[in-house]
Amino acid sequence: MEENYLFEQESIHKAYFKLALPVVFSMVVSLIYNMVDTYFIARTQDTTLIAGVSIGAPVFTLMIALGDIFGLGGSSAISRLFGQKCYEDGKRISAFCFYAAIVLGLVCSAILVLFHRPILYLLGADAQTFAHAKNYFTVIALGAPVIILTLVPSNILRTEGLIKASMTGSILGAVINMILDPLFILYLGMGARGAAIATVIGNLVTDIYFIFILLTKSRRLSLSLSLLHITALQFRDILAIGIPAAITNLMQSLSIALTNRFLLPYGNDKIAAMGIVMKINMITALVLVGFAFGAQPLIGYNYGARNRDRLRGTLRFCYLFEVMLALIMSLAMCLTAPGLVSLFVTDAGIITNGALMLRLQQISMVCIAVVLVSTCTFQSAGKAAQAFWLSINRQGILFAVILLAASHFLGYHGILSTQAIADFLTALLAAFFMYMLWKRELSWKE
Repeated sequence: MEENYLFEQESIHKAYFKLALPVVFSMVVSLIYNMVDTYFIARTQDTTLIAGVSIGAPVFTLMIALGDIFGLGGSSAISRLFGQKCYEDGKRISAFCFYAAIVLGLVCSAILVLFHRPILYLLGADAQTFAHAKNYFTVIALGAPVIILTLVPSNILRTEGLIKASMTGSILGAVINMILDPLFILYLGMGARGAAIATVIGNLVTDIYFIFILLTKSRRLSLSLSLLHITALQFRDILAIGIPAAITNLMQSLSIALTNRFLLPYGNDKIAAMGIVMKINMITALVLVGFAFGAQPLIGYNYGARNRDRLRGTLRFCYLFEVMLALIMSLAMCLTAPGLVSLFVTDAGIITNGALMLRLQQISMVCIAVVLVSTCTFQSAGKAAQAFWLSINRQGILFAVILLAASHFLGYHGILSTQAIADFLTALLAAFFMYMLWKRELSWKE
């Protein structure tokens, strides 16, 4: 079949780009809508509004993280099963992950709404920013089932080779969001609440499209309630990869929240600058994520099929391409940092601080490239322990330890340098894990 040819016989670089480019394209469109979202918020020139949305932003990242449990966890399991020709098992897992994501979203929504006040203060809200943060937070929390569900079909469709459909759904939601943003934020004067409503509606449209594709185009995936039963081993397999994948995004939420908390004594203008910078930083980060995880079905399929030669070749190509791309993009971003920040605000102080923040975020992109390809490989191969350790360190435990030490000894500049230091140390850990995997499983033929 055509999808088997893509995974088994197509030249590695052609298969890689066929799988990765649609993912990158959808990432770029998502990036554009995130930038548009930030642009219209920033156009209000209300520092407390910008800071309030920045404080509420980790909640959206939380949704992505929870969606990854059954999105990336399910796609990893399905890819390996398809490599083993176990198509019926893959179909059952796809149905289970779809409905499990909905249930998880409902539970998440209830918890966030119930405990919104302590959560917002924990994220860094104060008397000035609380109202804006709450407006954004509440709508995103209510939309949790819609947002979390999106991650499942967008990932599992690629395991069947339905890459364009996955890309189209993501683009469709982003376009809807971009159209609604200026209408809700500026023309209707809804501010932070308007940005959140546009995001939820965009994700809802994406879900509807994905359901249509699964019902009409897919041959190996299913939404049938009769196929919900999976074995305990399969459920553990999903969670073993899905939870570390979710932790990666949860740690991103944690790192943003911690950074905002540590920046709070330096003023809300610093939090506003960081909020803008984190969106600009996504230009490089999302492109790298797209190219790294776009190859996930190829890596998972060939690992499941025990095709070591093709897997080794894929990994060599992935690392080389990803590192070179990171180097080029980060250099360009560092050179143009002040101009990029000034696209969103006119405040000279925010531009100066933002340019420094952006450069310190970008200098470690090569390290991030190594971590991303390694993490994708371990998730695709079902190596839960390695994926877990990489997940909890770069923006989690290691980040928090460095942040505490750097802020104590270096103050404001120590806070800004924390991510780069954590990226470098995590890349060393990723290189060690990959060396061990290569030595034990990929350096010899059966």
